[in-house]
Amino acid sequence: MLVFKFGGASVKSADAVRNIVSILEKYSDKHIVVVVSAMGKTTNAIERMIEAYAGGNSDVAEKEFNFLKSYHEEIASGLFGKEPHDAHAAIECLLDQLKLRLEKEPTLNYDYDYDQLICYGELLSTTIISHFLNLSGLATRWMDIRRSLKSDNTWREARVDWELSTRLVNEHFEFNGENILITQGFLASTINDQSTSLGREGSDYTAAILAYMLRAENVTIWKDVPGVLNADPKYFDDTVLLEQLSYLDAIELAYFGTSVIHPKTIKPLQNKHINLHVKSFLDPEAPGTLVGNLSYDKLTPSFIFKMDQVLIRTSPLDFSFINENNLEEIFGIFSKNGLKINLMQNSAISFKMIVNNDKRKLRAVIDELEKSYKVSYQTGLELVTIRYFDQSTIDRVMINKELILEQRGVHNIELLIRDLG
Repeated sequence: MLVFKFGGASVKSADAVRNIVSILEKYSDKHIVVVVSAMGKTTNAIERMIEAYAGGNSDVAEKEFNFLKSYHEEIASGLFGKEPHDAHAAIECLLDQLKLRLEKEPTLNYDYDYDQLICYGELLSTTIISHFLNLSGLATRWMDIRRSLKSDNTWREARVDWELSTRLVNEHFEFNGENILITQGFLASTINDQSTSLGREGSDYTAAILAYMLRAENVTIWKDVPGVLNADPKYFDDTVLLEQLSYLDAIELAYFGTSVIHPKTIKPLQNKHINLHVKSFLDPEAPGTLVGNLSYDKLTPSFIFKMDQVLIRTSPLDFSFINENNLEEIFGIFSKNGLKINLMQNSAISFKMIVNNDKRKLRAVIDELEKSYKVSYQTGLELVTIRYFDQSTIDRVMINKELILEQRGVHNIELLIRDLG
């Protein structure tokens, strides 16, 4: 049994969905669990809708809803035509549910509301694709992952209940004459059936969880790139394909922010010695990248860029040392507000943290820190991580840049920099 994951770019249009059929047809002798993300930029649109909904801006929320409606209906028409089809009815039902949800007053918990609304992206995409796979002659059963994958109620960063979920997944994900089971990435639910999400871009993680629980042969993540590259093509012209990655290198690159693999993906696969393939849905025959229990002498230097970073500096109001109690309090504030620290550095009387510029969470964290600390912050920064660095790789990223902060280890160097224009 195989697990395939298709991301938003691979299902962004009717033609893209047809391409999935051509890929799956090559594995007709296999049982496959297919994990699918929301289509195209649907998640971004739903996030804008949620922001407007929570802020009481009904006009913007309705505008984003209408965009989602027309976008998915256009894809469905391209696949099924405009004549009545079960797919059209299923899509309309989901959109009606979403609209009813938007007509309710938002709660006082933004993250809870987020999870109850964000799930519709994946529900819509898998519904459309499941119907089309069946229409194309691929026996497919649609699965609601929320029935099987159970989590706590840490909204937007839910923690999986591995014991309960393993039992439910093995009960529900059985092949009964179908070759393909299709389900949603990124989603789970509480034992009370309230929707939860596993963190932004978490569909890779869902694929790894299911592979672990179902003891899959391997996992393939289908992307719009040839595999794992040593840098983002948006920033580098001469990128190099990393044909092989050890579990350790993969988890390091994912942790520091490579966009190809979600940070939580590798550990479940490593625990069961399941290989991960990262392949191009544009060129399915190309080898891509293999991640597994591999060894090699040296890896091509890899560059990871995190843009729009914020440097937060804190120091005690009484000019005393930063001690364990201070760190416990600071980390507690970050944890409570769900703001992740990308890099940290401390001196005797100050503690520095680099974070993503999440304006909602950032404001809440700074307001709370200022009750006990002197706080300053700097925006508009870039955090560059180089794995297997040397001086030439450092020089390459420092052209026309000012160094704000540096942290280096044996294999990695992290550079917080500012563009000099």
